[in-house]
Amino acid sequence: MTTMISNLPRDLIEEILSRVPLKSMRTLRLTCKKWGTILRSESFTKLHISKATTREGESTMITLINNQLYLTSVVVRNDVDPYTEPRGKLMSERQVKISQVFYCEGLLLCILNETTVTRFVVWNPYLGQTRWIKPRYSHRKDMFGKDRFHYSLGYVSKKSCRSHKFLRFIDYHRYQYVHQFFWYEIYDFDSDLWTTLDVTPHWFIPYKNSGISLKGNTYWAAEKRENDYSKYLICFDFTRERFGPLLPLPFSVRDHAYMILSCVKEEKLAALIQRHETHVHEFEIWITTKLEDEMVSWSMFLRINTWAIRHESFVIDEEKKITMGSNKNLRTINIIGEAGYFRELDLGEHVENNCLSHVCSYVPSSVQIKELAQGNRKKRQSNLENRRFKQNMSRLVAFEKAVRR
Repeated sequence: MTTMISNLPRDLIEEILSRVPLKSMRTLRLTCKKWGTILRSESFTKLHISKATTREGESTMITLINNQLYLTSVVVRNDVDPYTEPRGKLMSERQVKISQVFYCEGLLLCILNETTVTRFVVWNPYLGQTRWIKPRYSHRKDMFGKDRFHYSLGYVSKKSCRSHKFLRFIDYHRYQYVHQFFWYEIYDFDSDLWTTLDVTPHWFIPYKNSGISLKGNTYWAAEKRENDYSKYLICFDFTRERFGPLLPLPFSVRDHAYMILSCVKEEKLAALIQRHETHVHEFEIWITTKLEDEMVSWSMFLRINTWAIRHESFVIDEEKKITMGSNKNLRTINIIGEAGYFRELDLGEHVENNCLSHVCSYVPSSVQIKELAQGNRKKRQSNLENRRFKQNMSRLVAFEKAVRR
C-alpha cells in the first residue's frame, strides 16, 4: 500500500518540506490548505530558517541584476575552490522591474524602475507577503534617469511585534547652496498615514549613498554642508523619528576616495573605504565594536592594496576574513581576503548597460508585514499635516523653477 505524504507524521512532513528551495515556497503554500498551515507554523519556520543559515562556509545573498532579484549562495570552504550556486529568481506577486532594493532583517524594500515613481513594495520573500505603498505625491527621475530620493525601512520594537515605518526624503542643492530643497517624511504601516518630519539638517547625505538598516534603525555616510568633504556616520532612529548626531569614522575620506556601508550578521556595521589615487589603490574595511546613539568605536577588519576594483555593495564573512562585493555593470562577485587573496566568481547573468548590480546578505525571516485592515474606514491626515504637505509642494515647485533658470 502506497503511503501518501499527507498521511505522514507532521514532524516528518516538516522535515521533507524544509528541503524545498525558498523560491518555491509560495507555490508550495498554494498546493493545499494543510501544507499552507504547516509552512506558516512557528515550528516549521524555525526548522527551515535553521537549515538555510547553518551551512558551513555558505553565504546567502540577494542580488539585483537587470532590475530583477535573484537568490544566490556563495560557498567558500577550505577544501574546495569558492563557487556560486544560483538559487533562482525571486518572484513577487506581480511582474515588476526593480531599480533599488534595501534589506531590513528579512524584509525587502523595493523601489520600482519607473520614470515616474508612483509606488513602492515591501516584501517578505520567505512568507510571500507584500505591502504596496503609494506616496502622497509621485516624482519624476531627473534628466539622467537618477532618483535623487533616499529611502529606508525600519521598525519600532513592541512587546509582541514590530511596527514598521518607511522613511523617504530628498535633500537637493545646486550652485553652492544658493538653491536648496529638503523634505523628510515617514510612513507608518499601522496607521497608513504619512507624516512630515521637522528636520533642518546641517549635514547632507549624497544621493548615491544607500542606507543600511541595523536593529531597526538606518545608517548613512553623511557630509557637513560646509563642503569640507569629510564624511561621518549618521543614524535615523525610527522609534524617536529623528536623526542622531554626526558620528566619527575610523578613517579620513579624502578626494578620490569612495565609501560604502554594510552590516555583519545583522549585529554590527561595516564601513568600506576605497582610495583610488595615482598608482595607489587602497582598500580598507572596519567593523563596529560599539554602536550607540551618540557613540561608536571601530576595529580594523581588512586592509589590502589592490588594483582598481570598485565595489558598489559588499557582504562580509567575518569568520573567513573575506569580503564579497559587486562591481558596476559586471556579472561577477569579487572575493577579497588577506595576503592578496582574490577570486572572481561569475553570477551567470548578463548585465545590461546602465544596470547596476547590487548584493546584500539575506536571512529568511518569519516577521509579518502588517496588512491594511479590511473594511475599516481609512484614517485621514490631520489639518496640520495637510497644511505642511501643501507648503512643501509649493516649495518644491518654486525650487524646480529656480534651478531651471
